[in-house]
Amino acid sequence: MPSRTSLGVSYDRNAPRRPVNLSLNTDLLAQVREVTPNLSATVETLLGDYLQSARQQREDEQRKLDSVIDAVNDLHTRHGFLSDEFSTL
Repeated sequence: MPSRTSLGVSYDRNAPRRPVNLSLNTDLLAQVREVTPNLSATVETLLGDYLQSARQQREDEQRKLDSVIDAVNDLHTRHGFLSDEFSTL
């Protein structure tokens, strides 16, 4: 059954687990273990939040690029480009 992280990423929490190797700062790890009983669940939540943030950033960048492209196309439609008069195509 799909579940959502705090930032809204949807993923199947019942998907099979797979062990992975991570290299973590030992001091940081010790401090985190003092505040969370389940490191795997904490990391999974943080990764889901990171994924949502990265996707949102990519969408925002694409929207900005799309608006620039639209503006250039509008400028070309209204005024043309200086290079148009020299085109050999």
